[in-house]
Amino acid sequence: MKANKLSELSIEELESKKKTILNATIGIGSVMVIACCALFYFAITSKNFALIAVAIGSSMTLMPSFISIGQINNEIKSRKSKYL
Repeated sequence: MKANKLSELSIEELESKKKTILNATIGIGSVMVIACCALFYFAITSKNFALIAVAIGSSMTLMPSFISIGQINNEIKSRKSKYL
């Protein structure tokens, strides 16, 4: 097993991976914002307030993306600090 897959990538590959994940997160996040707004609207109009919990809970699906971006940022910072 490989301990850290990010350590095997070059800085250019890390930047590319970060950009790809960030773009995907922005795309999925924008769709989720629209879906959450629709869920809030339906929750209020139908008086089914359990839909509000679903709307709030669905935002947790983006957490792995944010964690991955943070790990990539940390790897890039650690490599750049080695060269300074």
